[in-house]
Amino acid sequence: MAIAVLDADDYIRMQCIDSEDWFDSEEVRKQRLLLTAKQMLLGSYRGFTIPDSAVYEYANELAIAFNDVNRLRQHGIQSYSLTGVAEVTYKESTKTGLDGLITDKVLRLITDANPEASFSRRALKWTVL
Repeated sequence: MAIAVLDADDYIRMQCIDSEDWFDSEEVRKQRLLLTAKQMLLGSYRGFTIPDSAVYEYANELAIAFNDVNRLRQHGIQSYSLTGVAEVTYKESTKTGLDGLITDKVLRLITDANPEASFSRRALKWTVL
């Protein structure tokens, strides 16, 4: 796994529809996003092969989630307004934490690299009857 910003730029330019936040980032931020994506995926799917493309996809999702506007949501702000300029209200979302930002495409890429395994979003949940 040789993760590089230039390779990520090429991949994201050709494979990701929403790439503005990635390309608006400085090189240092891109490197941080890549390292965070790599560490999260390696930790979440320990013992499995993580393709570079999955890291690039996830890093792009992190760039979107932590852009200037969405970053406030990560800190618990529900809405804010700038008088006469803009008003932003965040809707409720089930995505929580960094692992909640792992997309279906990232899961598919990891599954393709590990044909003996199958990954899904299903999880066991406790219920009280």
